[in-house]
Amino acid sequence: QVQLVESGGGLVQPGGSLRLSCRASGSIFSINTMGWYRQAPRKGRELVATIRSDSSTNYADAVKGRFTISRDNAKNTVALEMNSLKSDDTAAYYCKAIVVTGALSRQYWGQGTQVTVSS
Repeated sequence: QVQLVESGGGLVQPGGSLRLSCRASGSIFSINTMGWYRQAPRKGRELVATIRSDSSTNYADAVKGRFTISRDNAKNTVALEMNSLKSDDTAAYYCKAIVVTGALSRQYWGQGTQVTVSS
């Protein structure tokens, strides 16, 4: 079994910064894509950013230039540096990983961490 645990959410003022972290643990052979998604109240879950094992990245248009995703393959962690935060960034943020365990690959989700941007 594989577990993803996020940390780093909280309350921040508009224009502020936060750093989210996610660590994968368990029966992991390797991890392909890792990413961050978010879900605001009364909205569906949406992609924020992803990073592949070769460190290539993909960002939602809404966060380009403000958010940076990174990963540490040796530690099975992924981070999201969020700058110039806006009220529209308020949401629960979820970490996702495509994990290879033996001959299979499967996606796993973290439990989510709340980010609230408000003055």
